[in-house]
Amino acid sequence: MTMTTVFDLRRDPFGRLVLTDAQGAEHIGVLPVRAFPIHAADEGIGIVDGDGHELAWVPRLSALPEPMRTLLAEALEQHEFMPELRRVHGVSSFATPSTWDVDTDRGRTQFVLKGEEDIRRLGHGLLIVNDAHGVQYLIRNLHGMDGASRKLLDRFL
Repeated sequence: MTMTTVFDLRRDPFGRLVLTDAQGAEHIGVLPVRAFPIHAADEGIGIVDGDGHELAWVPRLSALPEPMRTLLAEALEQHEFMPELRRVHGVSSFATPSTWDVDTDRGRTQFVLKGEEDIRRLGHGLLIVNDAHGVQYLIRNLHGMDGASRKLLDRFL
């Protein structure tokens, strides 16, 4: 099922997203923002201007016609950066701050955890880990991780 859109979306020659609204006004440099980036990534996408004012609402990304769907999906991917943490190889200390050595869906890396409060439970084994630089790491299924990783994480939860 496709939805009828009351706006058009394109990239300008400089690579910026341009939204043309129902009145024909062009809004240059708009950004897509997910309402529920983890639990319902395909649902509830707002398109906002540089000041954060909502210009359009997309109830479901998959209902958009091509090429608008692809354009929005690519813009969301560029805007969002949340590596998925898959394994914890080790931590420098069980006191914080500590350096973590981990595998993510983007490769192996190290980061500094400032405090236990930087690990947040979102429910059903879902966690977000914030490093000292503000990068957020997603753990989709704590219970599905290997035993050693779970044991290390449990020391901080």
